[in-house]
Amino acid sequence: MTKYIFVTGGVISSLGKGIAAAAIGKLLEARGLTISMIKCDPYINVDPGTMNPYQHGEVYVTEDGAETDLDLGHYERFTNAVMSAENNITTGKIYYSVISKERKGSYLGKTIQVIPHITDEIKECIKKVAKNKKLDVVIVEIGGTVGDIESLPFLEAIRQFTFEKGRNNAINIHVTLVPYIKSADEIKTKPTQHSVGKLREIGIIPDILLCRSEFPLAKDIKAKIALFCNVEEKAVIQALDVQSIYEVPIVFKHENLDKLIIDKLKLKCAKGDLAHWKKQVVDKIKNPKRTVEIAVVGKYIELQDAYKSIYEALLHGGIANNVRLNIKKVDSEYISKHCAEKYLKGVEGVLVPGGFGRRGIEGKIQAVQYARENKIPFLGICLGMQIAVIEFARNVCGLKGVNSTEFDKNTPHPVISLLEEQKKIKLKGGTMRLGKYLCKLKKDTQSIKAYKKEDISERHRHRYEFNNKYMGMMEKNGLVIAGVHPEGNLVELIEITKHPWFVGCQFHPEFKSKPDKAHPLFREFVKACQV
Repeated sequence: MTKYIFVTGGVISSLGKGIAAAAIGKLLEARGLTISMIKCDPYINVDPGTMNPYQHGEVYVTEDGAETDLDLGHYERFTNAVMSAENNITTGKIYYSVISKERKGSYLGKTIQVIPHITDEIKECIKKVAKNKKLDVVIVEIGGTVGDIESLPFLEAIRQFTFEKGRNNAINIHVTLVPYIKSADEIKTKPTQHSVGKLREIGIIPDILLCRSEFPLAKDIKAKIALFCNVEEKAVIQALDVQSIYEVPIVFKHENLDKLIIDKLKLKCAKGDLAHWKKQVVDKIKNPKRTVEIAVVGKYIELQDAYKSIYEALLHGGIANNVRLNIKKVDSEYISKHCAEKYLKGVEGVLVPGGFGRRGIEGKIQAVQYARENKIPFLGICLGMQIAVIEFARNVCGLKGVNSTEFDKNTPHPVISLLEEQKKIKLKGGTMRLGKYLCKLKKDTQSIKAYKKEDISERHRHRYEFNNKYMGMMEKNGLVIAGVHPEGNLVELIEITKHPWFVGCQFHPEFKSKPDKAHPLFREFVKACQV
């Protein structure tokens, strides 16, 4: 029988439930258990695909083309679990499914209610992940904070689920805050007490508390939390701030969290350890040989989560090369208002990530030009590749008025244009070119040297594409088509000659990078930045 762990959060948002859930997954995999993970998001959007990055952060894309919450990125980076559309459940998906069934008459004339119809649908979606799979444990993270109105149906559903499965088959781990009040010089347990009280009002009894804290929790503090929250003292786990998120599994291991979970779920498994993780990941983060400064030039730069996977993949590239990365975040609008040299002088690499819309585009073009002309290693991702093509057509090929039809529908030279299959699409949600596509690499390119194989597959999220009408002319001027999707000869990778390392990819390599297995393009990009 598959066991279930439900991870909830209280007091405030942004406590790191996603990191905690991923770290728990890592601990259980280290013991030889097979796991999967689910994120339940209480917003009414069907998926985050149409949401502004300022509101939601990045959209993480799975192999099967689902646009999902960024926490699924943490799940894949920490564990071997492969995420899919089934692993991200939203209120929008649940209601959409229930309403569709009602319209078809599936409920035989019954009055449709939150309980039991919405909660039953949530439970079925959770069970679906384990169906026909040999999974030992499914970890389910409930988004939001206990007390939020919108998350109540999910909490009620997991209350019912735990009751139906039994305490030995489903447990709750509650992530909470134990703040330090500087003026009183005291660590306060009251927020945690209130949060657990709210959870118990709903009918959920936490089995384990993960207490986020800046300072270690003394034995008397743990005892107080245990007494007032009605949990075992050994189940009060301190979740201290760490230098790197990849230390979290080691911290939890030190607190015997994995043993506690194993005992409560009555699982039989190996002891396991995190020696490889510590040596190959954490130690390299803490003890690098040198520092490399790389500029990330974007339009959502002030929001950390907008480029979450980009920053993590760069870190992975640093781990692979035993260097610490100093990421210089540059707003492309500042470049367009001033000049690229003001913000990019002295950096050892330039990365332009994906994005949508006209704002900040000219600044990105100037950043690419600066990297190309000054022989600074460059990596362009999705829109970043398209920007590199526009810059090359303008400043190397000498074409005037060059642009993408995304930004200028009347451009005389649409070197980037809308995909043919996209021209008739009216709906915005889930209709881009999404998920895994094949790519065939050209010999004697930087790309094939990085991948060390000719056939690869990568994840996509875009509507616009390289216009093949300009391929011949650009190749004559030194642009290299380094990789294509075999069906339709769609350009996936571009490079330029007479440059130490200049690569643009239409796909999103950051989604397939892991701390102990950096993506080839990020690994080689960071390597080139050291020369």
